Amino acid sequence: MAEDSGQEKTEEPTGKRLEDAQKKGQIARSRELNTFVMLVTSAVLLLMMGEEMGNGLIEMMRTELQVSREIIFDPASPIIHLKKVMIDGVMLIAPFIGVMVIAAIGAPLALGGWVFSLEAMTPKFEKLDPIKGIPRLFAMHGLIELIKALVKFLLIFIVAIVLFKYFFNELLGLGAEPLEQSIIHGLKVIGMCFLLLSVSLILVVMFDVPYQLWDHSKKLKMTLQEIKEEMKESEGSPEVKGRIRRMQMTMAQNRMMAEVPKADVIVTNPSHYAVALRYDQSANGAPKLVAKGLDLMAAQIRNAAIGASVPLVASPPLARALYYSTDLNKEIPQGLYLAVAQVLAYVYQLKTARQNYWDEPLPPGDIKVPEEFKQDS
Repeated sequence: MAEDSGQEKTEEPTGKRLEDAQKKGQIARSRELNTFVMLVTSAVLLLMMGEEMGNGLIEMMRTELQVSREIIFDPASPIIHLKKVMIDGVMLIAPFIGVMVIAAIGAPLALGGWVFSLEAMTPKFEKLDPIKGIPRLFAMHGLIELIKALVKFLLIFIVAIVLFKYFFNELLGLGAEPLEQSIIHGLKVIGMCFLLLSVSLILVVMFDVPYQLWDHSKKLKMTLQEIKEEMKESEGSPEVKGRIRRMQMTMAQNRMMAEVPKADVIVTNPSHYAVALRYDQSANGAPKLVAKGLDLMAAQIRNAAIGASVPLVASPPLARALYYSTDLNKEIPQGLYLAVAQVLAYVYQLKTARQNYWDEPLPPGDIKVPEEFKQDS
C-alpha cells in the first residue's frame, strides 16, 4: 500500500501490526549477539572445566587405549570396549554441551523474546530465486552485513596476532612439559586465547544490536493510509457502523412502540412531544415512562395510542418536562409526582365514566410543573 500510494512510512506501528509481525516470526534478532554469547560461554566453560576435561581425557587415553591381547582377538570385546569409550566421552563433555544448549536458547530470548511461528518455518521458495536475490546484495542490508564481516575479520586478525606474539614462547614450552601437564596447560592457553578473541567481537555486537532494533522498527512503521485501512478492518467502515447504528435505533424504536398499547396515558404537547406513562399500582413504585418521541415519532406514538384506545392528555409543560427529565423505562422524578397524579386521576375517572356510560370528565386544565422541570418550547 505504501509503495502504491507513494506515502512514506512515518507512523509508529500499531498494536495489531506488532502482534501480526510476531505471529509471522518477524521480531528483532541479532545473529552477532547470539554468536558472541555462544563464543564467550564456550570460552568461559573451557577455562572453568578445561582442567577437569583434560584430566578426563588423559584418564580415557590411559585406560581405554591400553587394550590387551585377549580383547583384540575376542570378536565381541571391541564392540563392548568401543561402546564404553563412547559413553565415557559423552559423559565427559555432557556438562559442557548442556550449558551451551542453554546459552543457544537464552541468547535470542535476550533481545526478541520467545516466539514460535509456523509461518516463519514455512519454506519461502521465492527467496531461492537468484534473479530476485541480486538486488538484495546491493541493498543497505547487504552493505551493512559486508561491513560487519570486514570488521569481524580485522578484529580477529589483529587480536590473533597480538595473542600469538604474547603466548608464542608459552606455546613452544608445551613440548618440554610432561604429557599430562602439557595437555592441561595447553587447554588453559587455548581457553584464554579463545576468550579474548570472542570478547573482541563486543564491538560488533554494540553496533549490531541497536541497528537490528532500529531496522526492525523501521520495517514495521506504517503509512497513514495503512493505519486508516487497519482501523476500517478492526472497527468496521463508517458506512457499516452507520448501518448498524440505524438498525439498532430501529429495533429500539420498535420495542418502544410495542409498549405504547400497554401504557395508561399519553401526555402530549400536543403536536411536537408525546410521552407514554404506565403505572402499576401493585408494584408500590412511581409511574414509568415507557415511550417518548419528538415530531414524527410523537405522531407515531399518538396514532398507536389512538389505535389501542389509550387516553391522550394535552399538557405541553408536563410533556416537555417528562421528555427531558426521564429516560425510557425509568420512574418519573419525585418532583413530577403531583402533576402526573393529576393526569392519572383524570385517566381513572375517564375509564370509570366510559365503563358506566357516564359523561366523560373534563381533562385537567391547569397542571402545575415545578420551575426546575420546565423546558422552553
